[in-house]
Amino acid sequence: MEHLNHLHPKDKFDIDTVDKIKELNREEIISLLPKLLEWIQDMNWVIAPKIAELLLDFPNEIIPHIRKVFETEDDIWKFWCLEVLVKKLPSEPITMLKNDLIRLAEKPSEGEKLEEVDVKAKEILIQL
Repeated sequence: MEHLNHLHPKDKFDIDTVDKIKELNREEIISLLPKLLEWIQDMNWVIAPKIAELLLDFPNEIIPHIRKVFETEDDIWKFWCLEVLVKKLPSEPITMLKNDLIRLAEKPSEGEKLEEVDVKAKEILIQL
């Protein structure tokens, strides 16, 4: 859906584009999920909370994209995915991430420990 490329936020203040994305149909929004997920790398960005809210409307569809974040070395992004997305998902999608959560909780990298990704993963596992 290349025709939607113009609907990626231009910067961390681009709330107008986020509002336009919300008006798209479900299939169109799903095609934008990977790029939208990038905007929660820093929850201090103005658009980050609005995008997190939008992503939560697609609990099953964001799971593979969250998994890809867990494979990166961006430990702050992992933390935010856990805090603003995974923690707020229904039980079923969280269960799909159970192995990832166990790895983050039990075998965290030094960076994951530093950013308390392991602590957040343990909190979520306890809720399951």
